Amino acid sequence: MRILVIEDEKKIASFIKRGLKEEGHMVDVAYDGEEGYRLSGENDYDLILLDIMLPKRDGISLCRQLRDDGVTTPVLMLTAKDSIQDKVTGLDSGADDYLTKPFAFEELLARIRALVRKRSQQATKLQAGDLVLDMISHRVTRTGREILLTMKEYALLEYLMRNAGTVVTRTMITEHVWDIDFDTSTNIIDVYINYLRNKIDSGQQKKLIHTVRGRGYLLKD
Repeated sequence: MRILVIEDEKKIASFIKRGLKEEGHMVDVAYDGEEGYRLSGENDYDLILLDIMLPKRDGISLCRQLRDDGVTTPVLMLTAKDSIQDKVTGLDSGADDYLTKPFAFEELLARIRALVRKRSQQATKLQAGDLVLDMISHRVTRTGREILLTMKEYALLEYLMRNAGTVVTRTMITEHVWDIDFDTSTNIIDVYINYLRNKIDSGQQKKLIHTVRGRGYLLKD
C-alpha cells in the first residue's frame, strides 16, 4: 500500500515511516497540514495517518476538507489527546479510526489492516488461479509452493493482484508501489516485473503476468 503520514514531530514521523516500510508499504511524509493537503491531492493513497495538532492547518479541519473534496481514502488519526470529546470530534470530522499517542506499533499495524479490510471488504487473501497471496503473513504460494519475494516484489505483486483482470499502467504502478522520490526516467518497473515473472511464471505452463504493449501490465488467470 501507499500511505501518507502527516505528522509534524519528525522523530515520530521517522519511526512510523521506517516501521511501515519494513512491512513493505510505500510511505510519503508531510510535516504540516498544508503540505499534507497538497500531497493528498497530487497522489493516490490507500491510507492517510493524520496527526491532529499540526502547524499551518490542523488535522480536524484538514480531514473535513478532504471529505468535502470527495476524498474517500481511510483516515487514521494520531494524537496525544485522549478525551472522549476529542475522539468524537475526530471521528465526526470524517476520520475512520483514532489512535492515541503513545501507541504500540503492533496496534498501529492491526488498525491499518482492519481499515483496509473494511474498505475493500475482502478476505485476508488474494488469489489468481493457483497463485495465492496472504496479506497477513505476506506469504505467497503457487500450486502450494512458497515463493520468496523481496518487499518491493511483494508490494508490486499485491497491487497487480488487487487489480487482477485490469490493465495497470506504469504511472499507476508508480503511484501505488513507489514513493514521491521515485525517478520516473528509469526502467526499474520493467526490471521488477521481470523479477516477478522469473519467480512466479518461470516453469509454469500457464503464465499469469502479461505485458499489454503501449499500455502496461495485466495479471490474469
